[in-house]
Amino acid sequence: MTIDASRGALAVNQALLALGNERFEADCGTFIRNRSVREIRDANHVAHVTAATPEEIERLLARVEREFQGFPYQRFDLDFTTPPGFEARLAFEGYQHADLLVMLLEGELTTDAKPCEIRPVIDDAGWEAYAALHKVDWREYVPRLGQPEGVWTARAMVRSRRAKSPPVNYWLACVDNEPRAYCASWAGVGGVGQVDDLFTHPDFRQRGLASALVRHCVADCRKHGANAVVIVADPADTPKQMYAGVGFRPVAVTRHYWKSVEP
Repeated sequence: MTIDASRGALAVNQALLALGNERFEADCGTFIRNRSVREIRDANHVAHVTAATPEEIERLLARVEREFQGFPYQRFDLDFTTPPGFEARLAFEGYQHADLLVMLLEGELTTDAKPCEIRPVIDDAGWEAYAALHKVDWREYVPRLGQPEGVWTARAMVRSRRAKSPPVNYWLACVDNEPRAYCASWAGVGGVGQVDDLFTHPDFRQRGLASALVRHCVADCRKHGANAVVIVADPADTPKQMYAGVGFRPVAVTRHYWKSVEP
């Protein structure tokens, strides 16, 4: 994989996070903000950091204090393009961090998937079904984030997702006419699309729903103009193996640094 492929994969992932939110450049960083869902980190963070000198780093940290005043945390999304001095400063300040593995599909998927019913999420009923599944997803995932299991946070996440649609398309995979899994697809930027937000209810795993959704979403990305397609995985979790097994290859790591802020 080339540096350009890695940069393109990182760029589309950051562009997806920015969709549906306020975006502005200031003091060597790109600010993503949504005051209506302050508790959602994906909707409120700083990316594309170029602050390298001590003076630039101080200005950016001070700007973050002002722009995110009243928010429950501060988050920065970093990658291999981030000046190492800035990342070192966050580590020194005691920010928590987590890595995400960015994977890229440049050719065709290498395996077939079992057919299943896949519906678009296009109305209130569809979003209600998505929200019901997302509550299960949130309860399973939230312990890794160190956040309370409040349903209010799950509801805020659904609002954040709905604000991205369109252009992001959301899909439900069904068993016996009932939604049991979901995923999203976006044609992306610069010919690179993204498959995102994949989840299967624990009682319906190992039935091919995830594979069917990935195949469907890759096809949807390419139908709307993408060539390569990104998917992001937790490097400590098993789905990365499924993605690699169908043709995705690791190309970059993005790191989320965050700290809670006292009210």
